[in-house]
Amino acid sequence: MSESSDAERHPNPVDLHVGARIRMRRKILGVSQERLAEDLGLTFQQIQKYERGANRVSASKLYEIAKSLQSSVAYFFEGLADTTREGVAEGGEPFVHDFLMTSEGLELAALFPRITRPKVRRRILELVRSMAEEEAAETD
Repeated sequence: MSESSDAERHPNPVDLHVGARIRMRRKILGVSQERLAEDLGLTFQQIQKYERGANRVSASKLYEIAKSLQSSVAYFFEGLADTTREGVAEGGEPFVHDFLMTSEGLELAALFPRITRPKVRRRILELVRSMAEEEAAETD
């Protein structure tokens, strides 16, 4: 048996992005994996695989997911144009998928846009940036 190529061992960046968007939309609506799976006639394990990007979502299943999660199919591709083939954002930042796969990242992504005062948003960003830089310096 021949060795798998890197492309076969790692999920496609598009599948990761779509999966992260499914998870984000599901969490925003407060829908469990079990409930979504039941609505789609799947197992919750299949929903987990979709959300991790381990399994690709067919066009027909994505349509059903969009209908179940009260969104458009296009919603699951929003922000994808900002990524390269390797799954890294144009600015060189890691793919958003890892961030959205954490409960904290998902909560931040949902709450941050609700902060309307630009000065407060900038200060939060400065705080997070300084904390990340401090952590990076500690690991060097």
